[in-house]
Amino acid sequence: MPTTRTPPWPGQDSPRQNHILGALPAADCERLLPHLEWIPLQLGAALYESGSAQGYVYFPTDSIVSLLYVMEDGASAEIAVVGREGVVGIALFMGGETTPSRAVVQSAGCAYRLRARVLKSEFKLGGALQHLLLRYTQALITQMAQTAVCNRHHAVERQLCRWLLLSLDRLSSNELTMTQELIANMLGV
Repeated sequence: MPTTRTPPWPGQDSPRQNHILGALPAADCERLLPHLEWIPLQLGAALYESGSAQGYVYFPTDSIVSLLYVMEDGASAEIAVVGREGVVGIALFMGGETTPSRAVVQSAGCAYRLRARVLKSEFKLGGALQHLLLRYTQALITQMAQTAVCNRHHAVERQLCRWLLLSLDRLSSNELTMTQELIANMLGV
C-alpha cells in the first residue's frame, strides 16, 4: 500500500496536474484541498482488489493505474488505464461500495487521494465536481468499449500499439518504465 508523505507544495506535483482537479473552479478546489492527501505510488502496488471496499478515490498526477478484470482462475486482462486525466474509483460515486476490477500501478509516480465519504458528500452537491466526474466516467466507458473491440478484433501487435499510446497519453513525458512481463499481463497474453 502507498505510504503518505508531505506534498511538494508549491512544486511540480500540485493537485491541479490532475485534469479533473485542474478543471475545478478555484472555490471548489480550495474546499477540497484540506482533504486531498498526496501519496507516492510504487510500480505494481494494488490500490484496490476486485470486490473490496473502497476507502478512497485516487487522482493521479504523474502515474498510471491499470484497471484489471480478474477471472475465477486468476487470469487477468486490463480493461482500462487511468492517468492524470482521470480518477481511480468511479464505483464510489456511481452507487457502489466495492469495485469489480483490480487497480494496480502500471507506471510509478504520485497521486492525490480523497476519502470516500468526502467524495460522496461533494458529489451530492451537484456542482462542477459531479459534472467533471460524470464526463470522465463517459470517457472511461468509451475507453473500455474500444479496448474490448481491439482485444477481440486486432492482432497482439496492434493491441500493444493501442496500449502504448494510451499509456503515453497519460504521462507528461515520452518515457515509459515497465517490464515485458507487465506488458504481457496488461495485454492478457
